[in-house]
Amino acid sequence: MRVVGIGTDAAEIDRIVDLYERHTDAFMTRVFTAKEREYCQARKKNIGESLAARWAAKEAVMKALGVGWSRGVAWTDIEVESLPSGAPTLNITGRAKEIADELGVVDWQISLTHCKTLAIAFVVASAQDLP
Repeated sequence: MRVVGIGTDAAEIDRIVDLYERHTDAFMTRVFTAKEREYCQARKKNIGESLAARWAAKEAVMKALGVGWSRGVAWTDIEVESLPSGAPTLNITGRAKEIADELGVVDWQISLTHCKTLAIAFVVASAQDLP
């Protein structure tokens, strides 16, 4: 495997909570997939941490792909899921998937963490070794 790109992002939890509280339905529908909304809303005590971590992950994926939102990528093209072990994993669809396919991305690694004020995501996009 060879690394195609890496991305990292930090999201201020209070900022994401403010967006959630001021624009709940529009914010949640525009930024998060149905699975992400369900997961985060079930974590009532830690919803801000969960939302901010997923926001940061989406930004980190864009950085790993070397593109911004201007290339037609929707927030919901990037989905963070939790494996039964609790480890995060990525589902990439839509325009983000098209760009990843153009780059030869076949594997994603993701790490999420948070503290009282910040959520941080780190993403690695990998492709098969060249022949």
